Amino acid sequence: ARSFANIAYLAPGTEPLEPSDPTKARITAVSTGGSSGLNNEISVDGGDNSDDWIGGFLQNFSPDAIQEFAMRTAQEDADTGGTTAASVVVTTKHGTNEWHGSGAFYGRAAALNARFPIDNPAPDPKQPFSRQNYVGTLGGPIVKERLWFFSSLEYVHENSSIAYSPSSQAEFNALAQLAREGLISTPVGSVNSMEVPSSVPVPFRDYLAMARVDWAPSPSSQWFVRAAVDNYLTHNALVQQAALPSTGATSHDNYMSLVLGNQYVFGPNWVGSIVFNASGLHLTATRNANLGFALAFPFTSTLSTISGVETFGDNQFFTPITAFPVLRNQEKYQIRYDLSHAQERQAPRWGVNFIHEPVLSGALAATAEYVYSPPQDPSFYLSSPGELAAILSCNPNDPRNQPPNSPCPFSTFTPAGDGSFGQNVQRLGIYAQDSWRVTPRLTINYGLRYDTTFGLFIASGHQQSANPALAGNGIVSGIPHDYRKAFAPRLGVAYGLGSGSTVLRGGAGLYFNDLAQNGWVQAFTAVNNFNIQNASGPPALIDAHYHTPYAWHTTAGIQHAFNANWILSADYTLETGMHGYRRYDFPNVSVFRTDNRSSYNALALHLQGNVAERLSLVANYTLASARTWGCQIGELFDYVNGVCDPLNAFAQGDYGPSGEDVRHRLVLAGTVRAAAGFDLTFLSQAETARPITLTTPVGNRAVINGVKSTLDQFRGRPYIQTDLRVSRSIKFRERWSLTPFIEFFNLFNRNNPGNNYVGDISALPIPVNDLGNVTALCPDPRCSVPVTSGKQLLVAAGALGDFFGPGTTVGIPFAAQIGLKLTF
Repeated sequence: ARSFANIAYLAPGTEPLEPSDPTKARITAVSTGGSSGLNNEISVDGGDNSDDWIGGFLQNFSPDAIQEFAMRTAQEDADTGGTTAASVVVTTKHGTNEWHGSGAFYGRAAALNARFPIDNPAPDPKQPFSRQNYVGTLGGPIVKERLWFFSSLEYVHENSSIAYSPSSQAEFNALAQLAREGLISTPVGSVNSMEVPSSVPVPFRDYLAMARVDWAPSPSSQWFVRAAVDNYLTHNALVQQAALPSTGATSHDNYMSLVLGNQYVFGPNWVGSIVFNASGLHLTATRNANLGFALAFPFTSTLSTISGVETFGDNQFFTPITAFPVLRNQEKYQIRYDLSHAQERQAPRWGVNFIHEPVLSGALAATAEYVYSPPQDPSFYLSSPGELAAILSCNPNDPRNQPPNSPCPFSTFTPAGDGSFGQNVQRLGIYAQDSWRVTPRLTINYGLRYDTTFGLFIASGHQQSANPALAGNGIVSGIPHDYRKAFAPRLGVAYGLGSGSTVLRGGAGLYFNDLAQNGWVQAFTAVNNFNIQNASGPPALIDAHYHTPYAWHTTAGIQHAFNANWILSADYTLETGMHGYRRYDFPNVSVFRTDNRSSYNALALHLQGNVAERLSLVANYTLASARTWGCQIGELFDYVNGVCDPLNAFAQGDYGPSGEDVRHRLVLAGTVRAAAGFDLTFLSQAETARPITLTTPVGNRAVINGVKSTLDQFRGRPYIQTDLRVSRSIKFRERWSLTPFIEFFNLFNRNNPGNNYVGDISALPIPVNDLGNVTALCPDPRCSVPVTSGKQLLVAAGALGDFFGPGTTVGIPFAAQIGLKLTF
């Protein structure tokens, strides 16, 4: 998919990955510093564009509306806050004294795509797909030299699909036969027929619009106002490879932002800038089915299903990591002021940034739900129908099946409740910094930043002291409070050698960033009025000893300019993370703490240059290690890290790689200006394999031949992909050009599962003999295949990033796109 953030891959230390929120899955995500990218700070035209619910990007923009894109992965100045890894700074286009604009069409179709061998092998029909992007921009003067405007509009019309693999279709057909035989009968309802398609359509429509007006009332004052919207609708969202269409949802997302800015020159040495920003989000996710129950068979539990459970029935909107809202509202108002003063040898700056977020609210799914999880797949029950009937007929909501009596096996019941949450949060950042040119060769940047948050733990007007789970829990005795000690010093040094073509540089600094609220949402829903009055809701608490997570960055590097055309740099980064998120699941309550630690080490080489105006080249190589504590593969500064044993949270073997721990990564990008006016633009990425954790159905790491597997025991497949664009510009009149082009994604059609493998050993296509201690595979009743290597259990589940459906996948098979662009 077209995304302005794809430019980020040109910066060292970045990696591709899928978005982390299925309810806004089309929003761009970029990994930095070995993390999931949720801990990055994003601004557009000076306005905050960070998602304070889950982290990462909030609103998408058309790439044709972007003027500048800067990815800062280290040595951010003190004016940057709200990040522990990187800062993304985006500037939109503006009008000029010349009329200018463009119109473009991008087209893709199934005939231009290769099959994905896992999901859609021959001889099955090729899965349907088509997408058209229609883009237009227009800018120019309203009053020359004084008032200008620019606008852009992009419409995306996509009809993608989910293809079911032969093994999935076989199990679906077995389930449909069981339904016809009247065996899909639960206490809350029955199903007598099921349609089993070979693929499921996933229509997607998106409108991205932007308008900007710039005004220069005087040479010393410049104003601008920019408005932008992003409105998209997805049907059959969340349907995945091993799940029937009933498990899907209709997702409707509306984003808007309005930014007003002014830059004023007070004199020859003083410049002030002020930004007012207002933004909003309204998101809904509506189930395809409301049966009151879901069936969860083992073959569905792979990394490529949103929750790892639903084969048929109601989507539960949760994963083993966290729950996702079916409703979200966010309103954000921001005022930022920066003042800079230029002297002969110094350039001090001061600034304040205040964000008022009166609405940070939503709701988790809270209908009454039965979930039945038979231990065998549907094909097994064709010959043992009585076993399935016994499981589905048991009512876990019947007092006769509750303690002290024996519970229903393989089933759970969640009563109807209130999953709503609502917060009113304010964030304040203040900084002062100076750039001091000590000598012609030596420059020192130093500064101090302070950040704090107000209302971080208040939800529905209540402190966590109102949480029903607090009384008598035996683990947590107090409530968390906003952190007030986030003082962050920053220091950077640059020293020029010789003629100045070689520069030594280094820096150190603290970077604080409060956790996104999604990770501990259950503690917020617990204090809404319904759950307080009824002492209901999930038992979840936030530990009283909250500390804002931070990272200590230390960098050192050298840059050399060989000539005006070629630059080579080498930079080392050491990032030590402290007070990251972790979830402790005790028998009676879940406790969220900020006691995690992490490390990221990287050596990044960057080469950039031009050859005789024929070749522009960017080459990046990164040698890195990213590690953190977690029961399974975790993330740096993310909400996914849990502990295996809450009584031994830092056990030996629980410190290992993050999900984006890539040891070697190489990126080559550039443009070749070929003969006959053709331009060839390419982006090649190659990286070593990412880690995989094999787990049991209860979430612990798998035991193989009596030995518990480690966090770094298994790796997926190296990710290698080359994208190529071929274009030729046809110029006519003085300022007009028409450019037909064709784009090739994954040019060499490499199968790129990355680390998207079946993670739950109960979901392997060939079952294992013992989920508690795997010693053999069971292709037959005798379990005749001994497991001599854990690699025998590695089965690819999809493409890299194929977690939330079409439009989010990174490791797609070969695809081509044709288009035409008119500019003037």
